[in-house]
Amino acid sequence: MGIETNPFQEFYIEMYQLEDPKYFYILLLLPLIWLGYLLVDRWKRKAQREFATSRMLAYLSPNRSKFKPYLKRFLFSLAIVLLTFSLVNPKMGAQLETVRRQGVDIVFAVDVSKSMLAEDVAPNRLEKAKHLVSSIISQLVGDRVGIVAYAAHAVPQLPITTDFGAANMFLQALNTEMISSQGTALSSAIELSSSLFNEQDKVNKIIFLMTDGEDHQQQINSAVDIALEKGIKIFTIGIGTEVGAPIPIKQKGIVESYKKDNQGNVVITKRNEPMLLDIAEISKGAYNSGNDTQEVLDFVTENLEQIDKKEFESQEFVSFKDRFQPFILLAIGLLFLDIFIFETKTKWLQQINLFNEN
Repeated sequence: MGIETNPFQEFYIEMYQLEDPKYFYILLLLPLIWLGYLLVDRWKRKAQREFATSRMLAYLSPNRSKFKPYLKRFLFSLAIVLLTFSLVNPKMGAQLETVRRQGVDIVFAVDVSKSMLAEDVAPNRLEKAKHLVSSIISQLVGDRVGIVAYAAHAVPQLPITTDFGAANMFLQALNTEMISSQGTALSSAIELSSSLFNEQDKVNKIIFLMTDGEDHQQQINSAVDIALEKGIKIFTIGIGTEVGAPIPIKQKGIVESYKKDNQGNVVITKRNEPMLLDIAEISKGAYNSGNDTQEVLDFVTENLEQIDKKEFESQEFVSFKDRFQPFILLAIGLLFLDIFIFETKTKWLQQINLFNEN
């Protein structure tokens, strides 16, 4: 299971994107800055005319340059433009690759009925099931996963996706209170899990049924047959023990009592291994006891290795890299240049007489 790249389908193209284009609004300050320059120049000329004539000012300030003040303003404005581009942070990407994934589609159907609160496996059956699913997902590469929760009926939690982070987030949110109607309907879980797969995709499809195997509907064969017709294999993971355990009723984490039947007897819930074996056999899958985590992971790895991995996705990825550095370096250089340029005439330029004037 992995990602393959076809070297014959790689090509190169220059692409770019802007990380924070909102900073371009800073450029709206430039017209205001230049308007301020014009107003200051107008005020200066008016004040100078009141002080002395143009000839007198030229005599009093023989080295005053008419060009350099405008040069300094241009350099300062250009520095602002470059700093703005550095804040926008252009990202350049030069390589465009066609990447193809190979794997299988997997739906985890997790039992969240009250029987999963039994503590014959630590800390309880539901937490053990969630830990197993999380461990399985962590060793997948290139596959897609979905999640279904079920009790008396099934509800989708996550459509099939390659986002394993999202899968773990939805997985941790599973609890026995999320479905109000209690009971266990394996047929609903299998039917809903089967519906999550895209029949147009030619990838192999798998359901991992994480449950203690108790079923209160006893109408499971038809659901398994439908899954088999669609080419879906069902792997069953039995959570709990055959000896069983009572279902605790807790208040603030403290056991207050245990669930009882109508006659007042404490209900003992047991792992229904024969049921899970039948489901796996009919659907051409396999069964494993879920009490040993490493044993389950080895079981999953062994079975997935025997299943052909089909190409199910083709995406184009561009590797973008930050390119703000040249802009900020040039802006700093221009600001330093602006500081060290004085508004007086440059002596060596005055000594150049291009037109041989006396």
